[in-house]
Amino acid sequence: MPRKTKPIRSDIAWSTPDRIVVRGRSLPDELLGNISLGDLAWLLLVGRMPTPQESTVFNAVAVTLVEHGITPSALAARLTYAGAPESLQAAVAAGLCGLGSVFVGSTEGTAKMLYEALPPGTKGADLEKIACDVVAGYRARGQIVPGLGHPLHKPVDPRAPRLFAIAAENGFSRDYVKLEQLICAEAERSTGKMLPVNATGAIGAICCELGLPWQIVRGVGVFARAIGLVGHILEESNNPMAVEIWQRVEDEATAHVRPGARD
Repeated sequence: MPRKTKPIRSDIAWSTPDRIVVRGRSLPDELLGNISLGDLAWLLLVGRMPTPQESTVFNAVAVTLVEHGITPSALAARLTYAGAPESLQAAVAAGLCGLGSVFVGSTEGTAKMLYEALPPGTKGADLEKIACDVVAGYRARGQIVPGLGHPLHKPVDPRAPRLFAIAAENGFSRDYVKLEQLICAEAERSTGKMLPVNATGAIGAICCELGLPWQIVRGVGVFARAIGLVGHILEESNNPMAVEIWQRVEDEATAHVRPGARD
């Protein structure tokens, strides 16, 4: 019996010898010169142009994740470039591979947590009780609540309040933002530790307010951080540090087994 085939279909984009169409809009005639990179990302993800308010909030989210200094992802990109300078894209890919549950990708964990605790469309929920239940659940499982705490930014991650302010100014500070803030307060109360909402926690909550599926929230960090990594690679090509980092690490890590090495 012949296998029943599934139609193959994509509504994102198509091209012919003289046309390129993205989400039903002509790339050269309607989009080029008229749309920002963030707005194009929104168009691809959501399937329509953003409102001015959505544009402001979504672009702020993306800009937040472009750069954060000499992070593990930046180091991975620089070290890879030192070994393969002919392959910029491999160096960027190496840096992106480290965007997971600890760095940048915790936006996804936060959004998933919030959607599971407060399914879209829920009205009149007891957010304080939900926050207590969420924190209790994570503590019972011995898991870290995503989107809280930061090794450097204490007592406040300066990006989070600014993002929450931008969301509020544009009408996107509702139950998910409130729930994230309540989860933060409950986590700090129950643990006795300083656990501020970090940038990825704020972004996860705001992406829920924007209605983005949690499965693609990490992707916003991926495309944003790729821009930052290109900048790191350009700097690495002009003012290298990767080989120096490698040699210092090699010296320190093996000093205890090398005769004559300094302590």
